Amino acid sequence: MTNLKKRGPLLFFSVEVHVNIKKMMGIVVTASLLITEVQQVMAIEEASYVVIKKDKDFEIREYAPHVVAETLIEASLEEAGNIAFQKLFRYISGDNVSRTKVSMTAPVSQKQVGEKIEMTAPVGQQRVKDRWAISFMMPKPYTLRTLPQPKDTSVTLREVPAQKIAAVRYSGTWSEENYLSHKLELESWILKTNLTIAGISVWARYNAPFTPWFLRRNEILIPVN
Repeated sequence: MTNLKKRGPLLFFSVEVHVNIKKMMGIVVTASLLITEVQQVMAIEEASYVVIKKDKDFEIREYAPHVVAETLIEASLEEAGNIAFQKLFRYISGDNVSRTKVSMTAPVSQKQVGEKIEMTAPVGQQRVKDRWAISFMMPKPYTLRTLPQPKDTSVTLREVPAQKIAAVRYSGTWSEENYLSHKLELESWILKTNLTIAGISVWARYNAPFTPWFLRRNEILIPVN
């Protein structure tokens, strides 16, 4: 009995250490995966802009002209993004008619093949009457003339002119409540800074859907005068 009493605590301690090591390994692996995912997201090309005013989480930015691939979805704010993402991702993954240069020789030939386009950030979403317009920004080398045409007729290409934008950045879930609360905060800040709202607000998302909510970068963007 004496020997059992002495060994009992040692066995319990051994099991507890083994369990704690497993937990620590799980935390390390999870952290490594999160860091890798964040690094991949940070490597994606983003829309070009210059910050001309900053006030805590609020900014006034000047955006350069760019082209977007866009589709209209009739669904709720939270559902529309998931539906549109599949359409737009298929387009940049090669579901398009590539425009190839035709050399000045005989015979003249032209081939139609799918062209892969690099993913960019953010994914934009804005209200258009009773639908949501979701867009992917196209990489800088592309123009309306050089981009391949989408095979899906519900995906269109559009040029966005240079704009002055008021922005607020926040993390958290992709819920309508979160979107509306930050949109209201930004609109109030715009009025306080004596600016005028000059367009429809855009909900901008910079991360993949599997990114944990506390690591997500979300923004509300509103054109201003």
